[in-house]
Amino acid sequence: MEKNDALAAFSALSQPTRLDVFRLLVEVGEAGMSAGDIATALDVRQNTLSANLSVLLHAGLVRNLREGRSIRYFADTDGLRGLLGYLLRDCCGGRPEICDPLIEDIACSC
Repeated sequence: MEKNDALAAFSALSQPTRLDVFRLLVEVGEAGMSAGDIATALDVRQNTLSANLSVLLHAGLVRNLREGRSIRYFADTDGLRGLLGYLLRDCCGGRPEICDPLIEDIACSC
């Protein structure tokens, strides 16, 4: 991931509704959710949700899959992995073992 891609992802996640959408999609995992279900779960209007999903899609944090006349949304794990990799690439002054407890904490809380 390049710096501008990371900035786009951080910008996308800096808005409360988009952060909520992304976290919800991460939580539901591979099942994903339709836009209507996301809107209901987060109590967000459809047009507001649509605009926020578009920002997340362009930032590479969300992907979608058309299923007939509806669209299912998923957290883009490759995008998330790229963002985390960008953040941790030069972790701890070239001593990645210092980051191991952080990574283990993240893995255990999932």
